[in-house]
Amino acid sequence: QVQLVESRGGLVQAGGSLRLSCAASGSIFGINVSGWYRQAPGKERELVALIPRGGMANYADSVKGRFTISRDNAKNTLYLQMNSLKPEDTAVYYCYALSVVGINYWGQGTQVTVSS
Repeated sequence: QVQLVESRGGLVQAGGSLRLSCAASGSIFGINVSGWYRQAPGKERELVALIPRGGMANYADSVKGRFTISRDNAKNTLYLQMNSLKPEDTAVYYCYALSVVGINYWGQGTQVTVSS
């Protein structure tokens, strides 16, 4: 089992920045891929960024060049640095982990609101 706990999101003006964090606990050595998804009102959950163990990060086209995913293995924490935020980035952001045996784990979600 893996537990994922996101930091609190927040309200930010367009053009601003925000950093999300996700603390992992439990069977963290079994995590193969970590990432962030988001879900806006009335829309399906979508991929924001993924970072596989030992691999390079992948980003959704809509956030490339603005968001950066990173991981601090010593702290068992995943980060999402979000710059140049836009109103369309408003969503509930979910931390995600995929185990080596194919189990998906999700955080509880945190609200990010970008005002115009």
